[in-house]
Amino acid sequence: MDSDFVSSEITLSPRALGAAIRRQRKASHLRIDDAAALCGVSVDLLSRLENGHGGVTTARLFRVLDGLGLALQVLDKARVPRAPGAPADSHTGSK
Repeated sequence: MDSDFVSSEITLSPRALGAAIRRQRKASHLRIDDAAALCGVSVDLLSRLENGHGGVTTARLFRVLDGLGLALQVLDKARVPRAPGAPADSHTGSK
């Protein structure tokens, strides 16, 4: 997939993951309905995923990631560098 968006960002919440998926879709110049068709999922599912809502199976998440040319990497959270000035518990991704 030809895309202007290249990222290796660390994502610690469903909302951040959804935002990364949306950025990739938009960088690929795809409307949400076209991206959903490309990935083999419904527009509703892709919308829920992009908005950080639950109820998306891991199989469908990986279908979307693959369809948009993204990959998931799992890291030890203790080894992820914190942003300067971030609180010590900023790695939790919780509110």
